[in-house]
Amino acid sequence: MFGIKIVIHFFREMIKNRLKIHKEILVIGGTGFVGSHLIKFLIKKKFHVYSISRFKPKKNRQIKKVKYLISDIAKKNPLRKKLRKLLNLDYVINLGGEVDHKSYKKTFLSHYIGVKNLAEFFLNKKIKKFVQIGSSMEYGHNSSPQAESKICRPKSRYGKAKYLATRHLIKLYLKHEFPAVILRPYQIYGPQQDSNRLIPFVIKNCMKNNKFPCSSGKQSRDFLFISDFIKALYKTLKSENNTNGQVINIGYGKPYNLKKLINLIRSKLKFGNPDFDKIKLRKEENLVTYPSIYKAKKILKWIPNTKLENGITKTIKSYKKLKL
Repeated sequence: MFGIKIVIHFFREMIKNRLKIHKEILVIGGTGFVGSHLIKFLIKKKFHVYSISRFKPKKNRQIKKVKYLISDIAKKNPLRKKLRKLLNLDYVINLGGEVDHKSYKKTFLSHYIGVKNLAEFFLNKKIKKFVQIGSSMEYGHNSSPQAESKICRPKSRYGKAKYLATRHLIKLYLKHEFPAVILRPYQIYGPQQDSNRLIPFVIKNCMKNNKFPCSSGKQSRDFLFISDFIKALYKTLKSENNTNGQVINIGYGKPYNLKKLINLIRSKLKFGNPDFDKIKLRKEENLVTYPSIYKAKKILKWIPNTKLENGITKTIKSYKKLKL
């Protein structure tokens, strides 16, 4: 009898430990640049990971032990059918949304209506945290350093859609205590990023010794290495209720001149011919944009660790391995 009690106690403890170690998480947009890096990190942390995106992952971003689901978050009923298959989720991270912002309709649907659909489904599901990835574009022409306390006046269609989503989630938190937190990242970069972003675009053209068009390079931006952003996300998941209903900037906290950045990449690769002044600045574009990260340091106990030059070196090394 005593031996049976020991066995029962052993299995109970084993089940408890399993529940403590293996948390269930859904990553919307898990097939993208940030999503794939995040999922690799979560797998190492013993999470059970599900991903929802509109398309299957590319071969270099497909990760074992992940359940990939195909759905468009802007389409409410098909999305709900997919989500009903997922039981006992602890966390949801929304990285989803249209990457090309030329179409107002697609941008609005994916970055606002999609968030409303997700929040409506999870409102009464007792999840521990719903992490929405917002955007620095929500601030519009606000001067830098941009702080979360500033009134947002977004100018771009993307910024407007993101801000509508932020406001909706804050309302749900205030009315229903929905555990939403909004992170506003700045320019994230690193290995495996698609070449439709500045840093991989410059690296790719310099590696091929191309002449390539650039703006004047007068702008200054905040750049954050991917691993630093992933750590901020993880700290958000592990944070207590004090992050619920909060908007938190995630960036390096210092601006870096674009012309200087392009020339830095060129000097490291010894090739490439940037053709400055060939691309006009956008009307909604600020010359200097960077965040205050005081709130992230205080609430999340997070600070970025990767200097831009070191991050660029790591990113170039990864592209060389791919032989682009």
